[in-house]
Amino acid sequence: MAKFSFNKDTFFSRKMIFGTTIVGAFAFFIFGIIFWGFFNTAMEATNNMEFCISCHEMENNVYQEYKPTIHYANRTGVRAGCPDCHVPDPWIHKIVRKIQATNELYHKVMGTVDTPEKFNAHRLTMAKRVWKTMKETDSRECRNCHHFDTMNSEFQKPRARMQHLNAFSTGQTCIDCHKGIAHHNVRNLLTDEELEELEKPNPAFIRDVPEMFAEGLKKLAIKEAAAAEAEKQTLANTKEKEEQRIEVAVKEALAQQAAKMSEKKTKSDKNNSSINVDWSKASSRNITLFYPGETSLEWVLNGKDHGGARPFEQGNDRCVTCHDKETANMGQKMVTGEKAETNPIPGKRGSIPVTVQATHDNDYLYMRFSWDEDNHAPVPFVEGGKMDPNNPMKLAIMLTTDDVEYADRAGCWSSCHHDARNMPDTPDMDSLTASSFAAELDLSGGVTKYVKESRTDIEVKGRRGKKRGGWDKLKETDALKAEMDADKYIDLIRYKSGEKISENGHVFAERKMTGGQDVEFDAVLKAGKWSLIMKRKLTSDQVGDISLSLDKVYNFGFAIHDDYSDSRFHHVSLGYKLGFDNDTVEVNAKSQ
Repeated sequence: MAKFSFNKDTFFSRKMIFGTTIVGAFAFFIFGIIFWGFFNTAMEATNNMEFCISCHEMENNVYQEYKPTIHYANRTGVRAGCPDCHVPDPWIHKIVRKIQATNELYHKVMGTVDTPEKFNAHRLTMAKRVWKTMKETDSRECRNCHHFDTMNSEFQKPRARMQHLNAFSTGQTCIDCHKGIAHHNVRNLLTDEELEELEKPNPAFIRDVPEMFAEGLKKLAIKEAAAAEAEKQTLANTKEKEEQRIEVAVKEALAQQAAKMSEKKTKSDKNNSSINVDWSKASSRNITLFYPGETSLEWVLNGKDHGGARPFEQGNDRCVTCHDKETANMGQKMVTGEKAETNPIPGKRGSIPVTVQATHDNDYLYMRFSWDEDNHAPVPFVEGGKMDPNNPMKLAIMLTTDDVEYADRAGCWSSCHHDARNMPDTPDMDSLTASSFAAELDLSGGVTKYVKESRTDIEVKGRRGKKRGGWDKLKETDALKAEMDADKYIDLIRYKSGEKISENGHVFAERKMTGGQDVEFDAVLKAGKWSLIMKRKLTSDQVGDISLSLDKVYNFGFAIHDDYSDSRFHHVSLGYKLGFDNDTVEVNAKSQ
């Protein structure tokens, strides 16, 4: 009987790489598949939101904070869960993160954050760790869902559009701006040094403007041009009717005044005769003034307060570039105390839409401001509810050149400081009285507006308990004279409705108001609508006045103190450009 013998040279017994047989390789292959299946199953089982919130530390804290956010519920139904933001998508990085996560098991056993009190005590430390990682990886986990290449600037708000353009060119990344979007934001707990380091641009992240983003900008430019033309046409269509209504109101008001004053004409009569211009030749623009709260120049320059501080200061971005279309929303947030206001006035409106018309002849600039009066909102912290009971309305106009730092971007905001009257860091009266500057500045009513050029330093950050601002850092007399001679001041014109006073002054070391030379006003309130006309000489030899040249552009802003308000409790415009027969500026004074 023949015996069967195993041939060592059969196919299955042949040696392969590293001396492994075909049978051994096949067995190893099968084992690998089974192992990978178990491994991948375990990975996925620990890589979902249900697993992440299976411990009470996460479920009772960050999960509850996350549920009201847009990443949890939104109009599109696309949800970003815990792993989407905290676990890398690339396999190698995912494994590294999973290994790092074993440290969390240790803290689970130790009870490091097992109560809300403990969790909040460690919140900033944990947040800083996440922010640092995301900064180093160019916000890799944000880009699990969000991609610059698919951003369409056409559908973004102006502020977001500008910030993204800045990010492309300077090397910033998502986490620089988008902290606290899924959990309680503790960014404000960072020191200024930490914040500056964390949000510092990284040249390695500089990228070209994506094609879709650039195409969106082109489409947006066409849309905005069409919208501007449509607005221009709308204003033109309603202009004649508005002119007739205002003229009737003016005539009625003047007739009433004339009857009371008998033979002697009132100042308003004189003003009317000298401000009789053809408003049909003027340009017209709608500007929405907003309640500014406690947003000083220092607030604007401080990244902890203002997310646009870096592009404003280093990129020379203008306030209007980002905020021109959202002033009403900004004002509403501040007037209600949601942001930058510790003393809200119940019922006070957040914004005032104003129609601004501008024209000129060879000698004068004429401007007309029209807006609706509002219901009275009593001020709870002022006896009688009226801050300035003598004046239902005051309107101030500010003009300056680019010689004043930040005026080119912020207009008159360059004169508003954190230590001014009724602002957070205003000095007490004892400090003002004892100051060595008390003899040089009028501090009887508190600190007024001033420009940076009049001070040796301005404290912006308020580090180590310092008060923000620079009221007590006045320059020497010779230095002040040199800065004033260099036109580093803001021309200020103001009208008080109750007292019927025209004031002409300026802002430099302080706010100084003089008489009404070279400027006239006429104001009428009729049927709940204010109409105020200003006539101002183009050239002037008075100290603090800016002579206006028809071939130059100036920084322009204005404020309205309505409803008997005073101090910072007014409504203000952003900084705009004023020019003459110049279609490239926001406020274009056309020739008569």
